[in-house]
Amino acid sequence: MTEMRESRDGILIINKPAGLTSHDVVNSVRKKFHMRRVGHAGTLDPLATGVLVILLGHSTKLFKEFQSYDKAYRATLKLGVTTHTADIWGKILEIRPYVHITEEQIKNVLKQFVGEIEQRPPMVSAVKIGGQRLYKLARQGLEVERKPRWIKIHMLSLMNYHPPLVEFYVECSKGTYIRQLADDVGRMLGCGACITEIERTKVGPFVIDDAVNFYNFNESHIRHWP
Repeated sequence: MTEMRESRDGILIINKPAGLTSHDVVNSVRKKFHMRRVGHAGTLDPLATGVLVILLGHSTKLFKEFQSYDKAYRATLKLGVTTHTADIWGKILEIRPYVHITEEQIKNVLKQFVGEIEQRPPMVSAVKIGGQRLYKLARQGLEVERKPRWIKIHMLSLMNYHPPLVEFYVECSKGTYIRQLADDVGRMLGCGACITEIERTKVGPFVIDDAVNFYNFNESHIRHWP
């Protein structure tokens, strides 16, 4: 039985809850299916929820294919607050007034991020510098120089504005950091901002409606790919 499970190929589309790392989800799948070869294609931060593609068995070899897919997110940022992690869970670095910021200003700033742009990876990311993950250095209170990378924002639109909260939708290329996008938007508005919620709604052809609840997945949810 164990050997049969080890040789199974396929993918599992999980709706990751907040508070878990992507690696936590992978470990849960390993234990439940009694498999060693399990991985994920595209990290979601503990704060983030939504579509997480889990690769099983020989499908782990398809990592680069799945990682290259464009993605979509719904997210909310909070104006006036800047933190060291660019999200609401981080240490507050600065609080600035935001009441003068209008919906039109926000729309105009969002437009400036559409297209090919350079983005610097945040310290709380899985990017490796000098052989170490940035988030591990951040946990030690360290900050290192990060070179900006080219990404592409296909669409960025305002969904709701209830000051100080700005809800937006973004479609983007791989390697895009939503928390960093929020931080950059806040800087351009002049009041600072940090992320309060992130939901990944799409990875390539897979949308949130395809995803199974993390607490309810079973073998019937495994898909063969391609």
